[in-house]
Amino acid sequence: MHNFLHNQVLGVPPTLSARSEALPGLRLGTVPAAAVLPLAAALLVTVPVFLQAPWVRAAPMAATLFTIPLMAFALLLERRGQGPWQQLGVLLVGFCGSWLGGCLFWGWFRLHPVMHLPIEAFALPLAVAGLGGRWRLAGAFYLGSLLGTASTDGVMAAAGLMDLWPRVLNAPLTEAPLLLQGAALQVLQPWPLALIALAAGLLLVLCRRLWSLGGPWRVAAAAVGTTLAVDGLFLGAALLAPHLSGLI
Repeated sequence: MHNFLHNQVLGVPPTLSARSEALPGLRLGTVPAAAVLPLAAALLVTVPVFLQAPWVRAAPMAATLFTIPLMAFALLLERRGQGPWQQLGVLLVGFCGSWLGGCLFWGWFRLHPVMHLPIEAFALPLAVAGLGGRWRLAGAFYLGSLLGTASTDGVMAAAGLMDLWPRVLNAPLTEAPLLLQGAALQVLQPWPLALIALAAGLLLVLCRRLWSLGGPWRVAAAAVGTTLAVDGLFLGAALLAPHLSGLI
């Protein structure tokens, strides 16, 4: 009777029905399970732009110490959560590394762009080691975020914009938007524009490759791809409304 009900009436094999009942919560709203973690990674990449940057400017120590309760919450989810919630906890552990590196740099070393990547990469050995065990998602997210940061810094350095970084950050609030807009206009010159297009194209190819690998690498692909989108948004803001940029 049970098999007849599923096969003839519902048209669903009993094994599939039982599987869906055994995995409650694999859909958050209408988001498929396979998209939950990449979507969460993409949202986490945007957090530094809209939350961390203004918080670090106003209270760098408080933003840095927030890493402690954030990590505690992540570990609690990883240990006590079920299904995707447990995986989200692992993902948050990787985000904690990015958050702490960002707080340290933007809070105390923001006028020294040469220190940006080394500080952001402080947890690189842990992330690489984590790829081989239970922390794969954490390592993949951290590495994807770090690759996006390295690509952005590398293009800025190759385009000759690094010298403008401390000038913009150290300028009075009345002058900083104009300096930032001037730097953005330099990006529109042929050489920087071609360099950006090449770098973006290579990163998109890499994202596609990472996505095809599946598993935690989709989280890395989402982090890299979102970084590209955020960089484009930042460039547009610097050109059209530099006073709204998160950099100043």
